[in-house]
Amino acid sequence: MGLLEGHRAIVTGGASGIGAATARRFAAEGAVVSILDLDGEAARSVAEEVGGHAFEVNVAGTDAVIDATHQAAAAMGGLTDVFNNAGVGNLKALASYSEKEWDLLVDVNLKGVFNGMKAALPLLVDGGGSIVNMASVSGIRPTRGEAPYAAAKAGVIALSQSAALEYGPTVRVNTVSPGFIHTPLTDFTLQEPDYREPLEARTPLGRAGTPDDVADVVVFLCSDLARYVTGHNLVVDGGSMLPSAQVDHVLGSLLRVLGEG
Repeated sequence: MGLLEGHRAIVTGGASGIGAATARRFAAEGAVVSILDLDGEAARSVAEEVGGHAFEVNVAGTDAVIDATHQAAAAMGGLTDVFNNAGVGNLKALASYSEKEWDLLVDVNLKGVFNGMKAALPLLVDGGGSIVNMASVSGIRPTRGEAPYAAAKAGVIALSQSAALEYGPTVRVNTVSPGFIHTPLTDFTLQEPDYREPLEARTPLGRAGTPDDVADVVVFLCSDLARYVTGHNLVVDGGSMLPSAQVDHVLGSLLRVLGEG
């Protein structure tokens, strides 16, 4: 029997990357899965693969997400888990962002999570369940060129903790904060040694993450193995946030001089 046997789960942004990997892991662990994604064709492809359901929706639209969530719950015969994963990113200096770009990043990455919870919580509160929201290490520490994205992800962490406080003990709400994950969007950096080698060298586990690395954590958080975990932000970064940016390089060099590193 799988960890999620009998579960009925929604994955937003489930047509590709981490979302698709999580949908596959949910299904492998026994859950019925509904994919909500802006790319309806890709959502249908993943849903067909996992024997689930697909709904084309923009997570920035509150009414549209509520409608799709209710349709998904009806199609699955209920709802027990939601992974609010849909997101978008951009890279430029803070003052270069336009209002339109700011609105898009905040609407999808933060409002989209709010919409997913607003839609799901009334369906979960009686029978219980789990919500996992996609945050990021960028929401914990600043990253160059990602100010609006980082602000939105920090908001996701705070929003999720508020929901965990309000809706326990019936519903558990957690966040997952990945570091650098190898997806089609980041593949170009790993194909270039000048980017890949420093990234791997500065990650204690020695490699970039994979979508499955994150998917397994989401499965854990939705399973009974995490039954006493709520309001938690679980970082999945291979230890990359551990070193001190100021002194780690210096101390590492000294250890090598001393023959101890």
